[in-house]
Amino acid sequence: MRARTPMQSAVERYLDERRRLGFELRIAGHQLLQFARYADARGHRGPLTLDLQLNWAREHGQRSAPISCARRLEIVRPFAAYYRQFEPQSTVPDGTPFGRAHRRLAPHIYTEQEIADLLAEAGRLAPSAGLRPTTYRTLFGLFAATGLRLSEALCLRDRDVDLSSGVLTVRQTKFKKSRCVPVHPTTVTALRNYHGARDGAVGRDPDRPFFVSPVGRALTTQTVHRVFAQLRTRLGWVARGGHPRPRIHDLRHTFAVRRVQLWHQHAQRGVTIDHGMLWLSTYLGHATISDTYWYLTGVPELLAIVGQTFERFAGGAEGADA
Repeated sequence: MRARTPMQSAVERYLDERRRLGFELRIAGHQLLQFARYADARGHRGPLTLDLQLNWAREHGQRSAPISCARRLEIVRPFAAYYRQFEPQSTVPDGTPFGRAHRRLAPHIYTEQEIADLLAEAGRLAPSAGLRPTTYRTLFGLFAATGLRLSEALCLRDRDVDLSSGVLTVRQTKFKKSRCVPVHPTTVTALRNYHGARDGAVGRDPDRPFFVSPVGRALTTQTVHRVFAQLRTRLGWVARGGHPRPRIHDLRHTFAVRRVQLWHQHAQRGVTIDHGMLWLSTYLGHATISDTYWYLTGVPELLAIVGQTFERFAGGAEGADA
């Protein structure tokens, strides 16, 4: 009789086969290994049961919205189908016990005061005389001013930050694209001040990332998220969107929403939202412009713009019929 294989070994074998076919599976692979450790810790052997998969999704998503549980279950599903060739009685989840896995939740749109409070609180991080408060105040300010993704900001190097022309070069991003991101002069000033403080604290190194830890090492996404969570708790924010808590990524959403609102306010000066959305899609590095247009219908702050535009359209049509 064939010996039972621990779940972690089975997952590693599955990931190896999929990656040989060209699938990256970076995040999915990490979560599948979490599932394997969960199953092995409970002494699971034999066929995959539905209860095991649902319980893992619930346990790891208990502090998250149901959509997080749905996405975790979606990650396990293809592995369960693969595993069934070795354990035919394994269950492959079907249906949507947690709802649809791919649906967009309304983001938390920060007020100007919330952003100001965030930067002020970041500036009070300890040690007060060290590089750390300057780093996080500049980093969070950059998110608010440009809508960069966290990964994009952390991958910036000195050669990518042109402080003379005020342009950031974002290389090989989420969709394997590179783009140039012009920034406002006030943002350039903040970046220049941080650059000087950084070199004064850890020395100059052309191979070092632009944003670094107090000892000159690259910042990790986990560290930045942890610092942001500390600041969020201190500020006592309550989420206004569909997620349980305000997120760093919501600064990106806020940037997009405020820009569209500004164009709407200046529509009488010849700025058209349709043209603006094309510019915004390029600036943010969206894969398709439909990702940018989602803001008009998926974010409550912009639904009024859609309604007003339709009213003008309907009013014009009625006038023509008359």
